[in-house]
Amino acid sequence: MGKVGRPSEYNPDFCERVIECGKEGMGKCEMASELGICYNSFESYQQIHPEFMKAVKDALRHSQAWWESQGRKATFGATPGFNATSFIFNMKNRFKDDWRDKVETEHSGNLAITKVERVIVDPQTPNG
Repeated sequence: MGKVGRPSEYNPDFCERVIECGKEGMGKCEMASELGICYNSFESYQQIHPEFMKAVKDALRHSQAWWESQGRKATFGATPGFNATSFIFNMKNRFKDDWRDKVETEHSGNLAITKVERVIVDPQTPNG
């Protein structure tokens, strides 16, 4: 008995296109839309096609680089009306592995001490 259901829409050309999407700063949902596929298919193709999984990982790194570049330039005046708070919120939620507050908890006897570090960069001062 053959396969049941609709044939896959997967196209090997998706790999190249998804990397280009990443270079434009897109996230996975926007990439799926650009490919003309639903998000569930986008996710399942990563499990079925190893080359697509690698392309998506590469694309997400390119996307992070695009966003970081935009923020770096805007911090020093390249983007009028730049909202640093909004940018930081976006980055912490979009790139959780690299953009998060560092939280350390030390245990001393029955007392737990939590330390939260935040680095504030003054855009008027070279090198922060």
